[in-house]
Amino acid sequence: MTRDLVLHDWLVAGIALAAGGFAGLLLRALVRWLAKHALRTRWSGDDIIVDALRTLAPAAAVIAGAAVAASMLPLGPHVSAWVGNSLTVLLILVATVGAARVVAGLVRSLAQARTGVAGSATIFVNITRVLVLAMGLLIALESVGVSIAPLLTALGVGGLAVALALQDTLANLFAGVHILASKTVQPGDYIRLTSGEEGYVVDINWRNTVVRNLSNNLVIIPNGRLARTNMTNFTQPEQPLTIMVQVGVGYESDLEHVERVTMEVVDEVMAEVKGAVPEHEALVRFHTFADSRIDFTVILGVGEFSDQYRIKHEFIKRLHSRFRAEGISIPAPTRTVQLHQEAPRSARPAPASPVPHQREAPDTARAERGR
Repeated sequence: MTRDLVLHDWLVAGIALAAGGFAGLLLRALVRWLAKHALRTRWSGDDIIVDALRTLAPAAAVIAGAAVAASMLPLGPHVSAWVGNSLTVLLILVATVGAARVVAGLVRSLAQARTGVAGSATIFVNITRVLVLAMGLLIALESVGVSIAPLLTALGVGGLAVALALQDTLANLFAGVHILASKTVQPGDYIRLTSGEEGYVVDINWRNTVVRNLSNNLVIIPNGRLARTNMTNFTQPEQPLTIMVQVGVGYESDLEHVERVTMEVVDEVMAEVKGAVPEHEALVRFHTFADSRIDFTVILGVGEFSDQYRIKHEFIKRLHSRFRAEGISIPAPTRTVQLHQEAPRSARPAPASPVPHQREAPDTARAERGR
């Protein structure tokens, strides 16, 4: 049997609640102190754990205070069981949310460490977060006496129906997982599709791949289409790449002199322009006897894809200025156009007029035939 509530019960319960709240404040201050020290370490995992504890620790202290307060009150068995189950479920859900944040943060940190860029592959982050939350929800249901075996059976049958209805979505999901697992495309890579889309991969989520082109616009590409199309990855297998610049000089030029001057300009650009690769071995290769000049190719090294425009810009400017100073000509194709003027109409001979055929008079013709 339960007794009536007295002032002492309310006082003890209030003290327990206040103690739980005060402990939560102390834990929050402690977590803040730990967060400052975690920032000084090189490992990012401690920052993620401390960030999750910032919500979990105070909430757990408050729930513990509420549980102690409920145990001090003369509650009936049904009410006591309901309060205990509610607080247990609440604690499990808070712990599940904290665990989901820790796991998702660790997965994001791992993705950033593997790709070396600021973008994250949120497809793995979302999958792990959903799995942790689902496990926590099942544990919470089991703790209050709800059998999860029929629920899992129903979810299996329902999942089959949902899979049939969401074939395109699931195809994009598994295509995104395949792309990341095969390491063909990672956030931060510069890609170009055969259909013309190109840019830096910002993120690969559960349905789309987000690409930011050089004009700072976002291009959304479904994962299934990205997995099926032909694609060039300018970051794999390594980020530095080579570019080719086409140049031509006149036939009267000394090619040894042209090659020496061009290499001097290349060395200057590689050493002074941002984004160049000084240790890259630049090359000059003559290859074509064109109509009005001898064409050759200059091969330069750049740090990453977008640096090529700055390198080409500076190289063409400096090479043109140096060629002018050295007296090396860059001829343009010339064409000779001949115009034939027609004679005026007055000078043309008049065409001969045809002689009309004269018909004989009918009477004369009959007279001739009578003879």
